[in-house]
Amino acid sequence: QVQLVESGGGLVQAGGSLRLSCAASGRTLSSYAMGWFRQAPGKEREFVAAISRSGGSTYYADSVKGRFTISRDNAKNTVYLQMNSLKPEDTAVYYCAANPTTTTTQRDFGSWGQGTQVTVSS
Repeated sequence: QVQLVESGGGLVQAGGSLRLSCAASGRTLSSYAMGWFRQAPGKEREFVAAISRSGGSTYYADSVKGRFTISRDNAKNTVYLQMNSLKPEDTAVYYCAANPTTTTTQRDFGSWGQGTQVTVSS
């Protein structure tokens, strides 16, 4: 099973940018489609973005479309989430997840990272 570790979270002002990274170990990242999810305080975890194994297909939640970009570098075994024009409502713990096939459904993902906190101040 693949192990995932997120990094890159932090505190940023509204309108700012952050880039999250998700490093994989244990298995070759190219064997997995990847997703990013987030969980805000008092809310359920929700889908943010997903990318196919090759990186040729990407999917986004409507709330982040046009502001966030998911990408991957299979040679580096790393997936990224570039977040621009951040809003206070983007504040959450962000998780990356892996699945052998492309999906945006949370319950399909079998491997999860521990999460990284993103806080956007107004």
